[in-house]
Amino acid sequence: MSDLKEEQTVDNNELDQNAIEPEESPRVERPIDPNLQGIQLFYEKNKKMVTYVGGGLLVLIAAICFYKFYYLPEQEKEAANEIFWAQLYFEADSFNIALKGNVNVMAPEGQKTIKGFEAIADEYSITKSGSLANYCAGICYLRTGKFEEAIDRLGKYDGDDAIVAPIAIGAIGDCNMELNRVDDAVKYYLKAAEKSNNSFTSPIYLKKAGFAYETKGNYAEALNVYERIKKEYGKSNEGREIERDIAKVKALGNL
Repeated sequence: MSDLKEEQTVDNNELDQNAIEPEESPRVERPIDPNLQGIQLFYEKNKKMVTYVGGGLLVLIAAICFYKFYYLPEQEKEAANEIFWAQLYFEADSFNIALKGNVNVMAPEGQKTIKGFEAIADEYSITKSGSLANYCAGICYLRTGKFEEAIDRLGKYDGDDAIVAPIAIGAIGDCNMELNRVDDAVKYYLKAAEKSNNSFTSPIYLKKAGFAYETKGNYAEALNVYERIKKEYGKSNEGREIERDIAKVKALGNL
């Protein structure tokens, strides 16, 4: 009897252990993605190259950040400081000094020799002030009768100011008129009028285009331009006086 009880106890213990210890699930191996395997093999074969390329990218990113967040702002600051002095002489109609600089002034940091618009445009060409210096240099040349030089400098202005941009283009038209290149002048006047559609610059350059047409005897085109001023910019200074020009070209052209 005791042997039977002992056998039952052993059997019960085995059952308890089986209940406690679950069977291990068979291990399922997932297949390796062939794309990832290819990348791993490529990396193993080209460790050096990948390291150099990665390092090069980091250097490039660092250089871009340095240029954008430090170098360019510093250049903008220097150019703005330099152009300030040139503009003072420009506003005083001292165009040669404004253009060439090379005079001494007393600045907050002490005595300094100022740079002219040409030097500023060339040395700080990547800045907004450098671009503006090209425009100012062009106007200086225009005012001093050096029209080819003016065209060259004005053509290098790449700003998008709503007033300065059309004036720069229109000034190229003025230079061409002075050089008796009337067709080119008309082209630039019309381009200036379209550059920034506003009631200040647009009627000015449309009227100049009309006058250029008149000098060629093309009164029909002059009339078209003058009537556009009347229709679109009637309240501008040019628009309020355009009837006189309309009557004139109609009479001259029998229109």
